[in-house]
Amino acid sequence: MTIAALESLSFGLGRMAEAAEGTGHRLCLLTGDRSVYRHELAVLPSGALDVVDVDTDDPAAVRRALAAVPSLAGLINTTDTWSVPAAELAAELGLPGPDPEAVRLLRDKRRVREALYGKGLSRSAAVAVQRGPEGAEAVLRTVGLPAVLKDSAGTSSRGVWIVHDEEELHRALAEAEQQPLKGDLFAESFLAGPLYSAETLSWEGTTRLLGVLSRQTSRSAVVREEVAAFPVALPGEERDGIEAWVGRVLEVAGHRGGFAHVEFILTADGPELVEINRRIGGALVGEVLCRTLGTNVYTAMMDEALGRRPGLLDAELGGRGPAYGFVLVYADRPGLLKGWHGLGELAAFPGSVEWFPVREPGEHLPHVGDQRGCTGMVLAEAATAELAQHRAWSAAVRVRPVMADTP
Repeated sequence: MTIAALESLSFGLGRMAEAAEGTGHRLCLLTGDRSVYRHELAVLPSGALDVVDVDTDDPAAVRRALAAVPSLAGLINTTDTWSVPAAELAAELGLPGPDPEAVRLLRDKRRVREALYGKGLSRSAAVAVQRGPEGAEAVLRTVGLPAVLKDSAGTSSRGVWIVHDEEELHRALAEAEQQPLKGDLFAESFLAGPLYSAETLSWEGTTRLLGVLSRQTSRSAVVREEVAAFPVALPGEERDGIEAWVGRVLEVAGHRGGFAHVEFILTADGPELVEINRRIGGALVGEVLCRTLGTNVYTAMMDEALGRRPGLLDAELGGRGPAYGFVLVYADRPGLLKGWHGLGELAAFPGSVEWFPVREPGEHLPHVGDQRGCTGMVLAEAATAELAQHRAWSAAVRVRPVMADTP
């Protein structure tokens, strides 16, 4: 029996293959670009999973590939981009999976904001904005400044602008006019406070908070994620409040099963949603969940794909492993990646520091303003998330991508 994955996050394949094997199944990855998974495929034992090369943007080609998978029992997806196609295919094939309409709602950040605003779970409405200078009046009249402009279907922090004054607003609208967005541009209120994400698991409308991840972003108007740490130590009452809040938010958004990565600002008046991703967290979030909670959390993904209640919902968790922090290491300018200085120094730092490459020497990096410019990640452990973050940062500043001009 086989569980197929329609693409995946860059990291986590090894854990997924192990989890599938634990349920008596084999994992099969359908991908249009193996290079996305180069690190995972390089460190996995030969034959740990099957990889099928197929144009995953072509529904007919994916259907043919799935028809050739031996004894297909389930279909999973851990990306935003392929979440709707995966849900539609699972329904078409009679496999367990989420309601495709609910997934379509979650892929539209503007509709999610409107739904929450209508239920009193968001202080800000969502306002559709025309790209270019003519969009400024709608933002100033309905949302005001500061504000956040977003691509309604954006991923990896692309298509997000924080604007504090009219000059920044006009600059962001001009940039948005020149960029290919996946959805429509909209505006919402800027939220003041630190950024976190709730890592959750749901089944039939019941949601469990697995932990809270701290997040640090760049200071520039264009948002770029820089640092994360897990699990954040919250007072019991505050943690319970966040768990109750995120459960209500996911219910209104129509998310009834599976992992969710819910980004929020902890404002002076409590948590306020940034966005919902109906998947396990990206980068190294899945890995640190496994290590900290002392279990392969991807088993819950396989349980869901097979149509059964995940055991992780009822498992005793907490305090099994250390806390972790990781830092994304970006190139300082576009160009050709030649390698890195400083990797040999990482072993001298405390925290069992590890390096996870995202790119490889010889690759061209045309963008450095968002996650596409990330060349690798530094991971460190400690007794608390705060200490782990400090250790990861101190080590990461020694790693310097070496760039050359592209001919």
